[in-house]
Amino acid sequence: MGGKKKLSLKQIERMQARKDKQEKKKSKKTELREMKTAMIAPPDIKDKGVIKEIRKMRVLTPYTVATHLNMRISAAKQFLTQLEEHGVIKIVTGDHNLKIYEVAD
Repeated sequence: MGGKKKLSLKQIERMQARKDKQEKKKSKKTELREMKTAMIAPPDIKDKGVIKEIRKMRVLTPYTVATHLNMRISAAKQFLTQLEEHGVIKIVTGDHNLKIYEVAD
């Protein structure tokens, strides 16, 4: 008596086209997610290449260091405090949220 009607060929083709379109969108999204992951641990302070990159920068904030060296902001904050303790950089201004550093001469 009741039940689902049998779909026509045109309806089946439309459903298949929609599925294909959705699968393409999903594959594009997964391609975008395949980016490099940022470093979690800060780099070594004794690494000459990293120190050379830091010296080229005029103003040092956790965000600029994190984007330039491809690391997380929390790791960049740790790295900047370690550099300050070793005397490579000095703090210019800042509060508990954001500190701005510059290269020590």
